[in-house]
Amino acid sequence: MPKGRWHGKAVTEGYITERKHNTKLTDNAKMLRKNMTKEERHLWYDFLRTYPIRFLRQKVIDNYIVDFYCHEARLIIELDGSQHYEEKGLLKDKIRTEKIENRNLTVIRIPNNEVNKNFRSVCEYIDFFVKESLHR
Repeated sequence: MPKGRWHGKAVTEGYITERKHNTKLTDNAKMLRKNMTKEERHLWYDFLRTYPIRFLRQKVIDNYIVDFYCHEARLIIELDGSQHYEEKGLLKDKIRTEKIENRNLTVIRIPNNEVNKNFRSVCEYIDFFVKESLHR
């Protein structure tokens, strides 16, 4: 059987496996990459893009689009605006984080105002998490 896609399933070496993400979100992820927030652009262009361990922007995982993803460190970085600290946002984020962490991934949440006010500390915090996860 050839490699490729078959009705939403991955075909590899003759075996059909479930996809790891919702392919219907791919176009939305591409749009989000083109329209990043000010804080996402700052973190991406001034730190993550040239970080020695590869990060991806707006990565589809399951039924979610995460802000930044590092496969090697199994790390997800989410930048949170003020809506994430309201009751509804907190509950949605809790459920989302639990589902993602069930994939043996670590989610760290960083408030947008920290990116704006303490950028160097944010970068050091991310670097710490990456290095810790690589040494487990």
